[in-house]
Amino acid sequence: MKVMNFVNLVNQAFRFVIQTSQEYNIDESHSLKHSLEVFNYANAIYESEVVKFPHLEKHREIISLASIVHDMCDKKYMDEDCGVANMVNYMRDYIIPEDLTIVSNIIKTMSYSKVKLSGYPDFGEYQLAYHIVRESDLLGAYDLDRCIIYRMMHDKCNYTDALVESKNLFEKRILNYRKDKLFVTSYSKNKSLLLHKKAVKDVEKLDSLLKIIKTDCDC
Repeated sequence: MKVMNFVNLVNQAFRFVIQTSQEYNIDESHSLKHSLEVFNYANAIYESEVVKFPHLEKHREIISLASIVHDMCDKKYMDEDCGVANMVNYMRDYIIPEDLTIVSNIIKTMSYSKVKLSGYPDFGEYQLAYHIVRESDLLGAYDLDRCIIYRMMHDKCNYTDALVESKNLFEKRILNYRKDKLFVTSYSKNKSLLLHKKAVKDVEKLDSLLKIIKTDCDC
């Protein structure tokens, strides 16, 4: 993998995120900041895993591109197939067609809801690359403020309703990631434990805030 080609790929991928977010009104919970966070997690997992699995070095472009653009086909904001087609058209000059196909298949199958419904798809030699991207997105989901922002921006909730819905989502889904064994890499297992503990405390603080709000409203 040529370094300059990789740098160009990453730069163009982030430009695509900015352009697509503006075009489809993708709020900050799923746009550039989230792409950066998932990309950083993917790099951390990659560095941890490539020592044990050297073949992963050939998949770094796939991992990086998928981690950056994964929400640019999110059905909450657009038609999924249209989003994937837009990404392919934009990125086709920066990555070989075979790898671009793998990226497309990863971002179409990595969501929590699809994994819960259908399990993990078979990516053959790219299976670990798939898990790295998928796990990076899950690690990014432990951010309670991100969840609140989504409810306020996308669902047009007021702040207090967004708090309630975010608390419910964390208790129903995100705080069950580890119990549901959704992490397979060592890095993600360790990092998710730290993020889980922090998220539990964040939810407890949120619960206390909601009680104060309710008390004030009852007065």
